[in-house]
Amino acid sequence: MFSIKYDLLNKPLELKKTHDFCASKKPKLTVVMIHGIASDSTTFRNALKYLEGTKSLNDVRFVTFDLLGSGSAYKSAKLKYNYDEQLGALNRSLKNLQIDTPLVLVGHSMGTLIATRYAATHKKAVQELILCSPPVYTEADLDNPAFAVAIKGFKDAVSVKNKKILTDRAFNNSMEYIVMNRKNYDTLKGITIPTTLIYGDADPIIASFNIPNLIKQNKCLTKVKTLGRHGMSRPKYTKLREILEERLDAKTL
Repeated sequence: MFSIKYDLLNKPLELKKTHDFCASKKPKLTVVMIHGIASDSTTFRNALKYLEGTKSLNDVRFVTFDLLGSGSAYKSAKLKYNYDEQLGALNRSLKNLQIDTPLVLVGHSMGTLIATRYAATHKKAVQELILCSPPVYTEADLDNPAFAVAIKGFKDAVSVKNKKILTDRAFNNSMEYIVMNRKNYDTLKGITIPTTLIYGDADPIIASFNIPNLIKQNKCLTKVKTLGRHGMSRPKYTKLREILEERLDAKTL
């Protein structure tokens, strides 16, 4: 399990809750959304407007957080921004929600890796994963010189929007310890709860050519290809709505 990390005020690290809403007083399902690298919870702004405006999802509680080092969340030069810290903070943040419904984790990009690792280590806490634009890099990918070129291209693209990002500790450490972690592929391959991978047909970042093999290796995984690139676009959250509607209709809820 995760060791307890503290901030400079000697308080246990937690993520910053930025959204918590349910149209019903008695939710039947809780959906926690986890954003990706070089981003924050506003990644889901349009998705939330759409989902919370859908009457069939009135019984869903939607929650978003800013990860450590992102948005309005805690930042420190003493943090490593690795799995241990992010997952420990996520775990405490989820406990603070006092969830009494089934829990679905929705991740985007790096958020899919954090969601998957959390579900793998808290098997009774999470009922389902929905992974939007999940990076599915194998060890062979990480060792391929062409991969390093692709990563540099990604960093260059990010720096166009934020010139300071390439010197940001949270960004660089998250790339090293989470995005490029050599256990990510095997963690997803071994997941034991229903998991849907939603990805764009023109996404150049996630190594989608690995997804068919993943599906063959794990019967818990389902793929949904949509139009679009890497962002949290309408085709992705339309599919997300369909999945949540199915879960609300399921007899297990």
